[in-house]
Amino acid sequence: MKANDQESQLFSDAIDAINNGMEDIINLYNALEEEQQLIQFEESVVAHIEKAKAKYGEAFVDQKINTVIKEMLDWLPLDDGEKNEKAET
Repeated sequence: MKANDQESQLFSDAIDAINNGMEDIINLYNALEEEQQLIQFEESVVAHIEKAKAKYGEAFVDQKINTVIKEMLDWLPLDDGEKNEKAET
């Protein structure tokens, strides 16, 4: 394939842009952190959540679960700084 100076420069610029984009993608990949689940639901609970989401919609069920968890956490003294050994079971 033959190219004049202007076409060669366009190809060179395009290759530079691709290389810069690849470097950005590689940097993003290298900065990824493994997602840690906050709650390890039992399989039966996951099945119930999936059924509820199918029936009532994802947003509605998510809101209900968040409400219940917030209320449950309100029962726990989270600001006292002491670790409760019984809570680990």
